[in-house]
Amino acid sequence: MTDRIELRALRLLGRHGALPGERDRAQPFEVDLDVEADLSIPGRADDLGLAVDYGALVEAAAAIVADTSVALLETLAEGIADAVLAQPGVDGVTVTVRKLRPPVPFDLASAGVRIERRARS
Repeated sequence: MTDRIELRALRLLGRHGALPGERDRAQPFEVDLDVEADLSIPGRADDLGLAVDYGALVEAAAAIVADTSVALLETLAEGIADAVLAQPGVDGVTVTVRKLRPPVPFDLASAGVRIERRARS
């Protein structure tokens, strides 16, 4: 059985993109995190000190989106995955990154990527 923490629709501004001008101004991005961790110990003990810190997970993802500038959503997702995996108690993560205003000449709500990564043993 795999326990997961689900964090949905984190809305952030970032300067990412491969096309000219995309990094000149902040654009909206949305991030979902599915974090694998053993939730049985904090679940049985009802002890916040034993739980994975949801706030730290969100802050780690937000810092990558806000403080870096990359061409590819794939690179952005890798950076977020690395930052989340560095948090205590995290065994794996699925990161979904969506650009909410993709630069295409069609009515497209978002463009995105999803990656899965495991903590190195």
